[in-house]
Amino acid sequence: MKRHLDPHGPMTYQIRVQGRLDEDWSDWLSGLTVAFAWADDGSPITTLAGPVADQAALRGILTRIWDANLTVLSVTTGDVP
Repeated sequence: MKRHLDPHGPMTYQIRVQGRLDEDWSDWLSGLTVAFAWADDGSPITTLAGPVADQAALRGILTRIWDANLTVLSVTTGDVP
């Protein structure tokens, strides 16, 4: 089944970054939920998840991640498990 996304409403994103961020980053990253886990190879991975209003807001979040010199591992859309 193909999903049709509403281009006018917020979408849910998951952004995975290398390293360990604590929940204090949530406010700075537009209220995204911050979850930490260890990857299979033992490296720290943080997942930022939640609704993002539009592409401009997503770009703003990604710019903040860039400015913090964090490595983006993936950006996906869809429901947060």
